[in-house]
Amino acid sequence: MDTSNIIQNILIYALPVLLAITVHEAAHGYAARHFGDNTAHLLGRITLNPLKHIDPIGTILMPLLLIFAGSPFLFGYAKPVPVQFGRLRNPKRDMVWVALAGPMSNLVMALIWGVLLYLMKGMDIDETFFIKMAQVAAATSNFLPDEIARELAVFQEDVPPMSAEEARSAL
Repeated sequence: MDTSNIIQNILIYALPVLLAITVHEAAHGYAARHFGDNTAHLLGRITLNPLKHIDPIGTILMPLLLIFAGSPFLFGYAKPVPVQFGRLRNPKRDMVWVALAGPMSNLVMALIWGVLLYLMKGMDIDETFFIKMAQVAAATSNFLPDEIARELAVFQEDVPPMSAEEARSAL
């Protein structure tokens, strides 16, 4: 594999994952602020800057070690957004909404990527790099079963279809 293919493959998987991590963590912080805890806001963690959410070990080192070890799966994590549940106006109820904010943001992003893919197909846009990247983004949501992820992805002749499980295993 040549260098340009390696770089393209890293970008295909890294860009959607970084976007998902960033929006996911910012959503937790935004929900916490909405329900009364401004801890994440005061620490500058309600941001779309991925550098604020990257954990050096969990986001960079662990996935790279697994890749170079030839692991059949990848695992990683972001730096959690700090939330002090005692500061929430109704802690028992509001902590549920704060916890759900991140995964729900992933679901919304998957749906947006699916709509973009659908529109691209309708306009006969055939950009392999973007299509592969969008397939990964749409398929990496924890809420989407393989069948829905397949429906969201655009399958061009020169881009093999990618199920949610294939995208997760590639990550």
